[in-house]
Amino acid sequence: MRRPDRGAERPGDITHDAGGPAESADSTASGERDRWTLVAVAGVLAFVAMLDMNIVNVALADISESLDVSARTAQWAALGYQISVVSLLLPVGRWLDRVGARSALLTATTGFAVCSALAAVAPWAGWLIAARLAQGVFGAVLFVLMPVLAIRSVRPEARGRAMSVPATLGPLGAVTGPALGGLLIDHFGWRSVLLVKIPFCVLALVIAWRAMPRGRGLRAPDRRSVADAVLVAIGVASLLLALTLASSGLPWLSLMAVVVPPLWWWLRGPGGRPVTGALRTGGLLQAHGAVLALAAGFAAMHYVVALHLQRDDGLSATATGLTVLAFPLGMGLAGPLGGRLADRFAPRPVAIAGATITAAGLLLLVPLGEDWAAPQVAWRLALAGAGMGLNGGPTQALVMGTAPAELAATVGSTVQLARSLGFTLGPALATAAWGMTDSASAALGLAAASACLGVFLLAWSGARPDPRPEKTTDAAPAAHN
Repeated sequence: MRRPDRGAERPGDITHDAGGPAESADSTASGERDRWTLVAVAGVLAFVAMLDMNIVNVALADISESLDVSARTAQWAALGYQISVVSLLLPVGRWLDRVGARSALLTATTGFAVCSALAAVAPWAGWLIAARLAQGVFGAVLFVLMPVLAIRSVRPEARGRAMSVPATLGPLGAVTGPALGGLLIDHFGWRSVLLVKIPFCVLALVIAWRAMPRGRGLRAPDRRSVADAVLVAIGVASLLLALTLASSGLPWLSLMAVVVPPLWWWLRGPGGRPVTGALRTGGLLQAHGAVLALAAGFAAMHYVVALHLQRDDGLSATATGLTVLAFPLGMGLAGPLGGRLADRFAPRPVAIAGATITAAGLLLLVPLGEDWAAPQVAWRLALAGAGMGLNGGPTQALVMGTAPAELAATVGSTVQLARSLGFTLGPALATAAWGMTDSASAALGLAAASACLGVFLLAWSGARPDPRPEKTTDAAPAAHN
């Protein structure tokens, strides 16, 4: 009897799945070794794609001055990429379930690097924003492919370790983006933050070209898929804009009225029904809620701590940056351990334990009040980061291992969407709580409550077993006695 947290397929099954990344992704054939070089590619590209979410933010003032545009216009150099990525995750996931993983990865990585170069040489703001919007399209493909590539490159008993690589390196890219961007701008100017990712993309291309087996090629989405993509993009982009820009003016909240109709129409149609069906499988919906809640708690904490230390406690930017780096340090150290524990015991209990430690770290920040000392904050952040490191890989392994094989990319896209919305929702809620109470502790309390909700949802996701019967997916059917 298999453990309920493990997927049913074995390494040799992958070449027999019907289409998409499951068909041509890079799980080892029966008897071969795991392909950890491809797991490393997934980690590097996850780091690069998430790095781009935040690294440009620190360059906005320099972009505004260099291209002679307003700060609001320059903001779209960052926002354009984020909107493209988040709004296209679901359509891209549905498309990737029907095309070859190797072709999609090579095309997306090349497009991502080319758009980075085009953005770096932009002579005016319109060029820069257009390049960033296009880069977000390729970034959405990378975001969805990374967990699929990692989990399909190894045997089921190594999934925890494999998933811990992109699950740890991705958030590390998001957290270290501002610090790395500041160093690059000080020494090489704002265009360097757009070029720094290209060498990583070239390295990933070389490895993927040599290591990934050939599979199906690319094909254009049909008319129905394009219509679904438009509906989802309108709804998700409106939600993202409303959450991101609400603090700069309440009229932006009116965009919330645009969110529901297109998404409802899509969910009720043939494009959305497979997604909702997959999310009803084996507690996946609760697990997605946990991913969103933990991401919101992390993002809210990061926003409040950095702002409070620098604005209210008077710490320098360097001291603030060093203090906040305690979180990614704890996460980076605990990430590999989380993967190993998940492979040894099962993903769910390790994921719950990690989420509990993160919640504890955030709760310990609340009693600090308004007068903080950097060392007091740093060890609490390190504790919360260690919890996120323990949680990330096992949660990804839990979700992707439960996903139906024919919808692996679709489920990969939904979990990435949940995480991305959490990263956006957290600062928005923290800003609202801080503004209403004039207290950083209240905003941190909200972050801790969100993390506690994540613990509850992870535990709830395992309350009822997967109702699907076990299936044998070996190349040869099982013999009957």
